[in-house]
Amino acid sequence: MPTTTGRLAGKVAIISGGASGCGAAAAERFAREGATVAIVDRNIEQARSVAAAIRDQGGVASAHYADVAKQADVNAAVEAIKARHGDADILFNHAGTLIVKPFLEIQESEWDWLMGVNVKSMFLMTQAVLPQMLRKGKGSIVCTSSISAVCATPGEVLYDATKGACHMFARAVAMEYRDQGIRCNAIAPGFIRTPHGMKELQDLQAMGVDVSEAAIIQQQGRLCEPHEVASAALFLASDESSFVNGTHLFVDNGFSAI
Repeated sequence: MPTTTGRLAGKVAIISGGASGCGAAAAERFAREGATVAIVDRNIEQARSVAAAIRDQGGVASAHYADVAKQADVNAAVEAIKARHGDADILFNHAGTLIVKPFLEIQESEWDWLMGVNVKSMFLMTQAVLPQMLRKGKGSIVCTSSISAVCATPGEVLYDATKGACHMFARAVAMEYRDQGIRCNAIAPGFIRTPHGMKELQDLQAMGVDVSEAAIIQQQGRLCEPHEVASAALFLASDESSFVNGTHLFVDNGFSAI
C-alpha cells in the first residue's frame, strides 16, 4: 500500500469500531499514511475483511475482537495488539451506535446499553491504551462525537446525552495529560452517508422529524462522506495537529454554525 505523504509513518494506530463506515475509512486512510493499524470491533469477520484488504494493498493491519463496553474484552484486545505491534501512538475511539426513540419510551436497559457503547467504551479503551502512550511520552487520542453533542434532535435525547459526554471526556483527558505529551480531541460529524447514518434518517423520519433531502441541504448542504470524517481524524491523529488539544472539530459543513 503506497503512502501518500507518510503522515503516520512508524506509528501504531488502534481504531475501535473500525470494521465499517467511517471507522473502516479511517483504518484504510491511516494505513495509506504509513500507520500499522489494529482494528477492534465486535464484528470480527468484517474487521478481518478490512484488515485483509489493507494488507492486500501493502499495508500493515490486524483485527481483534472486543465488545468495547466490556473491560475484559478491551484489555485482552489491547494486550494482543501490544504483543503484536508494540505500544500504540494513536487511539481512535470511534465505536458507537444510536437509539432513536421518544424520550418517555426509553427503557433503563437501553440507557445503560447506549451509555456503555458510546461512553464507557471510550473510558475503557483510553484507560487501557493511555499507559502505553505515557511510556512513550507522546500520543494522540481522537474520539468520535457528533453534532448531536450541541444540536439537539427530537427522538435522540439518549444519543445526544452520550455525545455530550464524549465532548467533555475528550476535553478533560486533554487537560489532565497535556503536560505529559498526550493530545485528546473530538470530531463531531453531521449526518453521514453510511448504513448507520441512513438508518438514523429513516428512524427520525418515522418519528415525524424533518430530515428530508431538502432539510439536509438546508442544514449542511449534503450528506457527509465517510472519507471526510476519516480525513479529519487523520489530521487530529497526525503530528500536523501538534498544538491542537482538547478541541471539538465539527465535520458538518456549517450545520453547527447555523
